[in-house]
Amino acid sequence: MSGFSKILIANRGEIAVRVMRTARAMGYRTVAVYSSADADAEHVRQADQSVWIGESLPAQSYLNIAAIIEAARSSGAQAVHPGYGFLAENAAFAEACRDAGLVFIGPSPEAIRAMGDKAGAKRLMQAAGVPCIPGYQGQDQSQSTLAAEAVRIGWPVMIKATAGGGGRGMRLVPSAAAFAELLQSAQSEALNAFGDANVILERAIVAPRHIEIQVFADRHGNAIHLGERDCSVQRRHQKVIEEAPSPAVSAALRERMGATAVAAAKAIAYEGAGTLEFLLDAEGQYWFMEMNTRLQVEHPVTEAVTGLDLVELQLRVAAGEPLPLTQQDVRITGHAIEVRLCAEDPQQGFMPQSGTLSAWRPSPALRTEHALRDGAAVPPFYDSMIAKLVSHGRTRDEARHRLLAGLQDTVALGIATNQQLLHRALSHPVFASGAATTAFIAEHVDALL
Repeated sequence: MSGFSKILIANRGEIAVRVMRTARAMGYRTVAVYSSADADAEHVRQADQSVWIGESLPAQSYLNIAAIIEAARSSGAQAVHPGYGFLAENAAFAEACRDAGLVFIGPSPEAIRAMGDKAGAKRLMQAAGVPCIPGYQGQDQSQSTLAAEAVRIGWPVMIKATAGGGGRGMRLVPSAAAFAELLQSAQSEALNAFGDANVILERAIVAPRHIEIQVFADRHGNAIHLGERDCSVQRRHQKVIEEAPSPAVSAALRERMGATAVAAAKAIAYEGAGTLEFLLDAEGQYWFMEMNTRLQVEHPVTEAVTGLDLVELQLRVAAGEPLPLTQQDVRITGHAIEVRLCAEDPQQGFMPQSGTLSAWRPSPALRTEHALRDGAAVPPFYDSMIAKLVSHGRTRDEARHRLLAGLQDTVALGIATNQQLLHRALSHPVFASGAATTAFIAEHVDALL
């Protein structure tokens, strides 16, 4: 068993507060890290200890592996939870934790590395029998080879950065005439974002559903799935609304996709929480996209319908315990929907906003994940998401109505947010009917604005 009593959370904001809540309930002490911009932040206030990790560009402070390892050492933490974003899927960070004698609450560096490279991950998944979108993930990255492969695949084609995530380094190419320009754009963005300009090509699945399967595995060879989440409502490949279960997934399809995801996790000796992301086409065929080797932003909807605490499961697995349930024990009850409240102005091209939140009153009728209070600073250095609002109901429509009412009752004043857009999206007849695909926001943007 990997004993630990104090956990450093190598993250900030709502996910740091979320991890602390479960850790505290399980009897662990918690350590926060913070940049100068976050000295008075809520995650710092709620931790048992806090360690300053940077004065320079604040976002870079949370990427400083040496500073975070030193913070764990100086605070006496024996384990590190990476949250999501920042270093959560960084194999070098997981390796540095292991080398320092710290328990990394997540998969092994080897598993992170295997799935972090999209080209390598596709090859691994193909070998494991997981259905993958036809494409090209070769080493030859010359423009002539990539252009020829795009013609072979057929238009439209999706360009994806091999080291990518969050929609960066991704371009949809409608025809040969646009390929060279969009390839250069994708490679440039990938190089700036990830230090790696390599890309893969895939056949573009037009207006699919984005379905992901939550998996959990332990070091004793057990692996299960906790059903699916539908993350189809997106803007520029960034998720906006997530729900569980998906209105497009039958019990039989859930069983097939779940078995595929579990087989994939076992193929790489996975440990901890992970998510297999798939595209589901109109004919009911699903295709592997990528694996996220961490807890997902949208994990609360899975918690709502399964009754499980995913962070608790993470901590138990990291401590060396076997999973406390089998696949037969997993039950999906009711329906849950989550919206991401972002500090951004939809009327100004969704421009991120920063400043002071003059008034914050989350609805008591919803589960709201946040690290906010009256007078909280919203710095310009991080992701624009400031809170997640989650509803649960016996049916999808009950959950939707509860979320609509709770969203109206939520008070967030002082900074422009996407609150009204979220309300309009939930009210839209296409979403209400369960028919939204990844094209939903683009197709209905005028009505949503």
